[in-house]
Amino acid sequence: MSDVIKLLPDSVANQIAAGEVIQRPASVIKELVENSVDAGAKSIKIILRDAGKNLIQVVDDGCGMSDTDARLAFERHATSKIRHAADLFELHTMGFRGEALPSIAAVAQIDLRTMRKGDSVGTHVEIAASKVESQTPEACVPGTNLSVKNLFFNFPARRKFLKKDSVELSHIVHEFERLALVNPHLEFLLVHNDVTLHQLLPSSLKKRIADLFGKSLDRQLIPVDTDTALVKITGFVSLPENARKRNALQYFFVNGRNMRHPYFHKAVMTCYEDLIPSDQQPNYFLNFEVDPQTIDVNIHPTKSEIKFENELAIWQIIIAAVKESLGKFNAGPAIDFNVDDAPEIPAFNPDATADFEAPLDPGYNPFATPARTAPVASGLNLSSGGQTSTPSAAGAKPSAMNWRADHNAATSDWEKLYEGFMADSPLPSADIPSAAPWETPAASGPSLTPATDIIGSALNTPAATADPSLPSLPEMGAAESPGLMQLANRYIITPSRDGLMVIDRHRAHIKVLYERYNATMAASTGNSQQVLFPETVTLSASQNVILRSITDDLRAIGFELTESEGNQWSIDGIPSALGDQNPSDTLLKIISDVEDGGEVSADDMNRKVVTTMARAAAIRPGQPLTAAEADKLLASLLSLPDPTFTPDGHRIITLITPDELSSRLG
Repeated sequence: MSDVIKLLPDSVANQIAAGEVIQRPASVIKELVENSVDAGAKSIKIILRDAGKNLIQVVDDGCGMSDTDARLAFERHATSKIRHAADLFELHTMGFRGEALPSIAAVAQIDLRTMRKGDSVGTHVEIAASKVESQTPEACVPGTNLSVKNLFFNFPARRKFLKKDSVELSHIVHEFERLALVNPHLEFLLVHNDVTLHQLLPSSLKKRIADLFGKSLDRQLIPVDTDTALVKITGFVSLPENARKRNALQYFFVNGRNMRHPYFHKAVMTCYEDLIPSDQQPNYFLNFEVDPQTIDVNIHPTKSEIKFENELAIWQIIIAAVKESLGKFNAGPAIDFNVDDAPEIPAFNPDATADFEAPLDPGYNPFATPARTAPVASGLNLSSGGQTSTPSAAGAKPSAMNWRADHNAATSDWEKLYEGFMADSPLPSADIPSAAPWETPAASGPSLTPATDIIGSALNTPAATADPSLPSLPEMGAAESPGLMQLANRYIITPSRDGLMVIDRHRAHIKVLYERYNATMAASTGNSQQVLFPETVTLSASQNVILRSITDDLRAIGFELTESEGNQWSIDGIPSALGDQNPSDTLLKIISDVEDGGEVSADDMNRKVVTTMARAAAIRPGQPLTAAEADKLLASLLSLPDPTFTPDGHRIITLITPDELSSRLG
């Protein structure tokens, strides 16, 4: 039998490596721009055609290459950055693996013109699918001009999976922002289809942030600057009042390199715990300068994940630095001491003698509170239905009785404040909703109940109309029904013929609201509701590209949008079915969904809008529900034609069979 293990040809190995390094046009731009930075360029131009699918051209004024280096640069593991394994822990360059250029050449057509400063002639290299087609001398300007044409031309299936031009361009702009932020001292130019998207001059980090994301951000940032033996941290964080629910700008840099670090992100979020709502996040732009020997960037081919030797210590330094900046700019809560009843402390006198013979007051109780002038009722015994009672003295210690008496004497009878309140001010019956909030509307498309009323009015509404073929659920009052229980404020558990049925409440509510909104949207497609005060939303450049591409579809379903300068949009009208939901938050969620999915057909746009609205209005995991509310939610879910999955394919209901229970119990 002959040998079966063979050495792969370089062309095949390059294509395998390209699958890790080059996922989309934005990956090509990242690798080429980082090479230009390593070459000492002061000005970098990026020219695109059709979102990089047909052309990505990067022109720099760096050191250039000789004819031998220009040819060798496209061989695997050929690099000028390192010589030995130990050099991996002394890195001062962006690239070092020697995989980017051969990976790009394996899936595209390459046209390279380069010349070193001081040379009289340069070189021109043409490569297609890892095969060198020509290399000739050519007169050119010092630096490097590298064009990547027809990306994935030899992989039709891979090219087919690329998203629409607007989505790919959004990823490119986002990657460009990261590269421009980490290199504010360089000049950048980004051109797409002969339209200049960004032209950035060398500047400070704060000026670069304002150039990329809008001048308004300049007034929202406060500086962070700390220098320790382990790390130097500089950059900016946002004021708490400028935190965002979505679209937060959060960037970490280490030694001039972009990175993602969830552990350090959590450290920054810890500093804002008591300053912003839990559903908001701050903007931050933080740069770390550390000894290269204390980090490892050789973890992933994209070099975006970095390991730190002193993670725990740097975590503590981050918290101290950010909290110090928030405190300096009065962003943190002020400490206010109450000095009304504080004892007067005399000035220190070194010649005075201490009086140790002062008598002690045997009746002094540090826990006692001053007695009130008006008599008050004794404490309430909640276990006896609210009737007042006096603790028995039998078996009680005098100290415990004194403390309890003092405590009860200082406790006001708050129930007296509300005596007769409900009797004197009954709610009119007209104020009680008559429709169950969980019910799915008929096809005629009734108006939507605001999200705030969905839970609150549940106890005052009749039971939802369920499918007659389904078994009816028992009516429930304040206590749990014997046939239904809730677990961890997340799940509803109820018996069925085949076992125990477990329902995810959050997903169930999404499904119910989706069907409800979908019926309303179908009955009022295109109906727009004018807003009294137009709301302005500021987008990033990448989000702006997405919104421009879907504006017509959004207008078809009822959004009225007006674009202004600085990537700002005015929301003048919203779909009638949107109800009381935040229009800017809904719009940002739609943009995010389109960026992830890439499809923007009219039907798909309607589905995304309805799904986004249902997610925004649904109850959150962990939110308490009464037994009656859970009953109505379950009845509304089971009355739907397909209650098993959410609109985006997540399972709502699972079944635990008796056989599975027997197996678990042995």
